[in-house]
Amino acid sequence: MFTLKDTAIDPDALKAQTENPKSGGYVCFEGWVRNHNNGEHVEQLHYSSHEKLALQVGNQIIEQAKQKFDINEAVCCHRVGELAIGDMAVWVGVSANHRKAAFEACEYILEEVKKEVPIWKNEHYTSGETGWVENNF
Repeated sequence: MFTLKDTAIDPDALKAQTENPKSGGYVCFEGWVRNHNNGEHVEQLHYSSHEKLALQVGNQIIEQAKQKFDINEAVCCHRVGELAIGDMAVWVGVSANHRKAAFEACEYILEEVKKEVPIWKNEHYTSGETGWVENNF
């Protein structure tokens, strides 16, 4: 399942959605807001999205991962709205019978979300400037 949240991501609640008694491996990724990018000092950022399309595309990516890799469960949540330094911007969790499939599917989901889901990042710099940037986790 792919979701968007305008409040803090709860990794424990998301992890619970990946639990499956068939699974022997679990992998998750947390992406946090950092205080720099491309030589600029970042103060905060804002994610915007086309919600309906983002949910549709994000859930298609999850389904593709389930078909491409031998996994049991996969979940991805991305924040939208204002985020501060250190806030979690994205979370991906995958469970599988074996760890290799979980690792590969987690990376696949993250990369595809970054490339395909209509989410845009506007960084706010300490200089007072802002800038729309490519969605890089």
